[in-house]
Amino acid sequence: MNSAAQQETSRDFTMGARMTSVPERFAGKTVLVTGAGTGFGAEIAVRAAQEGARVAVHYRSSAAGAEKTVARIEDVGGEAFTVQGDIIVHADVIRMAEEVFGRFGGLDVLVNNVGDVAGEQMSWRDLTEESIDHVLAVDVKGTMLCVHEFGSRMLDQGHGAIVNIGSTVIVRGSARAPQYAAAKYGILGITKSYAQAFAPHVRVNTFAPGFIETETLLNRADWRSGRRDDMIAKTPMGRIPGPAEVAGTALFLATDDASHMTGVYLNADGGFNMIGA
Repeated sequence: MNSAAQQETSRDFTMGARMTSVPERFAGKTVLVTGAGTGFGAEIAVRAAQEGARVAVHYRSSAAGAEKTVARIEDVGGEAFTVQGDIIVHADVIRMAEEVFGRFGGLDVLVNNVGDVAGEQMSWRDLTEESIDHVLAVDVKGTMLCVHEFGSRMLDQGHGAIVNIGSTVIVRGSARAPQYAAAKYGILGITKSYAQAFAPHVRVNTFAPGFIETETLLNRADWRSGRRDDMIAKTPMGRIPGPAEVAGTALFLATDDASHMTGVYLNADGGFNMIGA
């Protein structure tokens, strides 16, 4: 699909009952989304392609999911390929960076979407050392390795934008899974540190959604047993979005409109936390 045709195309994505025209903010740019085989990562990858980007779809073990995302991108006229690796293994991240930069000839945007929410844990009383180690490894170590390796290469090329997917859990904490809240706080430290280290050429920001109704969340025991209704009642916007609705919001931090934003924590939770001065 050529640029003119893309600009004339409106695509329906979940946003209540509204139809929204998708802008073309990433024409001619390259985007890597980690954990893009399912859920929020898949929607970010597809949205980036709808906006004109060539997309690298990362996965660790779900090759089928990643290929499905590639197929969705190709269905909207985009170009994509898969890249495999475990983000908590430094050698894997180095290999991924070399592969992506080699295939694209550079990289404009990295979205660090991979994270572990300890979704099977329903109470702080169920905390285990294994879960602490895993959540911190994925969310903190994995994010840091990706920012470090991809970001340093972006710095060498002279430009780039990194979006780390955080969470509004840092505002209130999590009685359910304290290790998850701690890990997401760690992402803020990574974001602010590398924002300083990479400035002014590479911007690093955190996008923090509230609850998003991915398939994983919809199947979670607490969500099915009343928490969903409670959250909706406490959210000024009166609903919980699907992942497609906030995919474009996450990508905003990588656009030229956000060119003077770095080290930022941007939340989108329907007003639940009312963060501000």
